[in-house]
Amino acid sequence: MKVQVLLFAAFREMTGAETLSADLPPASTARDLISHLRTEMGHSRIPPAPAVAVNARHAPLDTPLSDGDEVALIPPVAGG
Repeated sequence: MKVQVLLFAAFREMTGAETLSADLPPASTARDLISHLRTEMGHSRIPPAPAVAVNARHAPLDTPLSDGDEVALIPPVAGG
């Protein structure tokens, strides 16, 4: 299955891209996607457990993905 990955702020800087496309096996989770990005696609600077949104809704990393899903990696919030 194919999913679209949206990257913002620090994640965009780490990857040099605003979006990525990933091909994953059926029944993959958001955690599997992060692992794929880090190991198979060479983006090891992405942390192993970032916050994610699946189809514009915050989701835990064990959320199952479907073909055509859009997964946003949400960078940590800094502030004071």
